[in-house]
Amino acid sequence: MAGERVMELVRELHRAADGHLPPFRTEGLRQALEEMRALYERNQADVSEAKAGRTDLIFLIRFRHCCLLRNQRCVLAYLYDRLLRIRALRWEYGSVLPNAIQFHMSAEEVEWFNRYKKSLATYMRSVGGEEGLDLTQDIKPPKSLYIEVRCLRDHGEFEIDDGTTILLKKNSQSTYFGNSSTHHECVKATKESNRTQFTYCVSWSPLRCSVE
Repeated sequence: MAGERVMELVRELHRAADGHLPPFRTEGLRQALEEMRALYERNQADVSEAKAGRTDLIFLIRFRHCCLLRNQRCVLAYLYDRLLRIRALRWEYGSVLPNAIQFHMSAEEVEWFNRYKKSLATYMRSVGGEEGLDLTQDIKPPKSLYIEVRCLRDHGEFEIDDGTTILLKKNSQSTYFGNSSTHHECVKATKESNRTQFTYCVSWSPLRCSVE
């Protein structure tokens, strides 16, 4: 049946759970492309006869052409959906994928993944100042817009990026607006002072920042 091979590829992706990457079906894709080539060649031959007066072939030519377009859409949907899943894996696993996942990818998909992660790394280095900004952190939206800061040692005044000065005294506990740039200032302060260490979880519960 026309289109059955390519539909099996699409069904396999549809059955796969979200985030799961099934093995790349090289043989199934090859068979689908061979079927498309055969339909095209048969149409080319019948078109010549239709021009010579075989008008009864016009319906068959149109039918084959519709099959061609359908197969083309299915092939593109199969390849594009796999790329979307591979792109999501970069954000889930990082720049190095597990071997079990790479085993399910074609050579072209591995090459595309490498180009994508390089482009993403280049962009992250271009934003967020000298140190860049890691967009793969804190992907889930926060449940609260504020962070709770508990100071374990006296640190004195500390100015965050918006110009606000906060006083970090031992055993004090305060709530501040927890945007990503505030976290950046915390990390920057860690590198500038051996005595000051900011540690915070990234699970986006009410965010806690302990200061030592």
